[in-house]
Amino acid sequence: MNPLVSLNARLLDSIREEQFAGHDPFDLLNSRLLQATPLYRNQWVRLAWLQLGKRSPVNLRPLLGVPKRRNPKGVGLFISGLMQDYRRTGEARYLQQARELSDWLLTQRSDAQQWQHSCWGYHFDWQARAFYVPAGKPNIITTCYVARALHELGQLAGDQALIDMALDAAYFISRHLYTEADGRRFYAYIPGEKAFVHNASLWGAAWCAFAAQQLGDAALVEQALGVARQSVSEQAADGSWVYGALHHHQFIDGFHTGYNLEALRLLRDALQTDEFDACIAKGYRYYVDNFFEADGTAKYYNTSVYPIDMHSFAQAIFTLLKVGGTPADLALCDKVVQRAIDLLYLPGKGQFVYQKTRWLTNRINYTRWTQAWAYNALAFYNRYRAELNHAKN
Repeated sequence: MNPLVSLNARLLDSIREEQFAGHDPFDLLNSRLLQATPLYRNQWVRLAWLQLGKRSPVNLRPLLGVPKRRNPKGVGLFISGLMQDYRRTGEARYLQQARELSDWLLTQRSDAQQWQHSCWGYHFDWQARAFYVPAGKPNIITTCYVARALHELGQLAGDQALIDMALDAAYFISRHLYTEADGRRFYAYIPGEKAFVHNASLWGAAWCAFAAQQLGDAALVEQALGVARQSVSEQAADGSWVYGALHHHQFIDGFHTGYNLEALRLLRDALQTDEFDACIAKGYRYYVDNFFEADGTAKYYNTSVYPIDMHSFAQAIFTLLKVGGTPADLALCDKVVQRAIDLLYLPGKGQFVYQKTRWLTNRINYTRWTQAWAYNALAFYNRYRAELNHAKN
């Protein structure tokens, strides 16, 4: 067996052993210890507590009573990876595993009576500087990744109900997240908030455009185009995007830039439009020129390689192959994959570490943030390589 296929199969086995559940960098508010105190009601205590869990190189969760759980976005990523392995091998076991996970996802939909449409949130309360999100409240990123996974599974399994549910998520985005504020038109991260974040808005635009094309909804197409044009208009002259509009969002990082480009490419292909080609080309050139070291290391920020994070490597695989796709892009992608293994893979555990900084390595096993992204990206890469080799032969 191909060594990289074997590596990813072992990673999948380790995830299966945990029933696709685990800890998350942002799940410390699930602490039974904190929830038992009145301090939990304080916004700044929640923010500090969450950052403690994210930044500590020691896993405090068992001590603080944070259980291992499945995360809907993580499960969506696992389904997407299983679909790549199914497409590569034709083995029904991957499809069956994906069906079992999709059954669980259907039980995790956010309150249908309140939201009327398919949508999903995280399995933990989440405190950001700009807003607070209780567990289960739907957000745009989880909804998009789950919808994309269910749609692909529905197509491969011939399940129209899954396809319909995935497309219906676009109406949640359109009706509950479309926002006009501060002279902008965008899709908000969560209902009721006004913070403008490019990757969230663009993923919403991409999924709404894709679904609208499938459903023949011209009004939804126009709304999605208007939202996409907002982010395109705020692209810097060098091709970059800052994360968002708030003062503490004025940073430029690799995997969110990759999200922006992949989302724009999905929208472009769904609508068969060349309107965004120049924006994508400029953004992609900035991405390749600013987020990789010569040895294939994927940088976190445009100004710093640290923290070295599997999330950056995983999104690089998708961006280089889906947005790029030239022989030069594939050659860089090959280096990125090997560098991820050299820097972050733990052969003894068959898993990837969370992050490396200049001074230390954080080996905490984060299921959604690290292992789900690693498995999905490597499954996609393995399928891409297998199809390329088959075409040559």
